[in-house]
Formats: sequence, structure tokens, C-alpha cells
Amino acid sequence: MRNFLSYFIIASVLFVSCKVRYSFTGGEIPSEAKTVSVSYFQNNAPLAGPNVPQQFTEALKDLFIAQTKLNLVKDNGDLRFEGAITGYDVRPVALQGNDAAALNRLTLSVNVRYINSFDDKKNFEQNFSRFVDFPSTTDIASNEESLIGEINKQLVQDIYDRSFGNW
Repeated sequence: MRNFLSYFIIASVLFVSCKVRYSFTGGEIPSEAKTVSVSYFQNNAPLAGPNVPQQFTEALKDLFIAQTKLNLVKDNGDLRFEGAITGYDVRPVALQGNDAAALNRLTLSVNVRYINSFDDKKNFEQNFSRFVDFPSTTDIASNEESLIGEINKQLVQDIYDRSFGNW
């Protein structure tokens, strides 16, 4: 009985001292982090339209508002994201028998710097790139906003996963 009591006390102490954090979004945000800041992503891609950087920046902010309890601040958040749009490209991807493209591919690339004020080892700078295919009969100018919206959903999730996913 005495050994059982000793094991029970040791197990209880270990159980209480171990801290496991779960997240429904698949990420682990530092518990001491209260704020996040997302700087405006500059446009360094010659072919990108003037709204592309704004759309991307807002999509990244929206992700943090929707998926975290962090407060969005203008500057110097506990966690900071900054960078630039580095690529914007439209290319044919599916050629038909008459050498005409059946599909075009819009690719958007961004360079992201992540700064974690609590753990320098988590900081990174990385390029992210995603694309969406669309029919060649689609006018890119009139559909750019929705196509960029699709790409942004993928890009911001990739950035979130890289920043907070432990894989």
C-alpha cells in the first residue's frame, strides 16, 4: 500500500507539472504572446496589380483574427510578419491540339519574415508560392480579385502552418 501511495504521489506531481496545449487550428502559438502585427507587404513583382499587396496583407490579418485570440496591433506585436510580394505570373499550362492553351496558371509568390519576440529560434524568412489554374477563355483582368483570393487562402494557411505548426 505504501508503494502504491508513493507511485500515486509521483504520478500526480508529474501529471500536474506537465503542460500540454491543444489547438483546434493545428498550431501552437506561444502562450505568452498577446499581440500580432502584420506589416503591409510591398509589391516587388512587376506584373502584379496595385490591389494584390493589399489583398494579401488583409488576408493574413484576417487569418489571425479568425483563428487566434491574439490582438492585432499596427506595429511591434509579440509576433510580427513582414515581407513583400515577389512574384506574379500567368502562364499557359494545358495546351490543346491547336497549340492554344486550355488552361492558364496564375502564380503568386511572397517573401515572409516572421519574428517571434519570445524565441529567436522560431524566427524565419521564407518564400511561399501558390497557384490557381483557370480557363484560358477567362479574362484575367475581370477575375483577378477572385483568383488572388483563392491563392491567398492557400498562402496564408501555409504561412500560419510554418509559423505555428510543429511539423
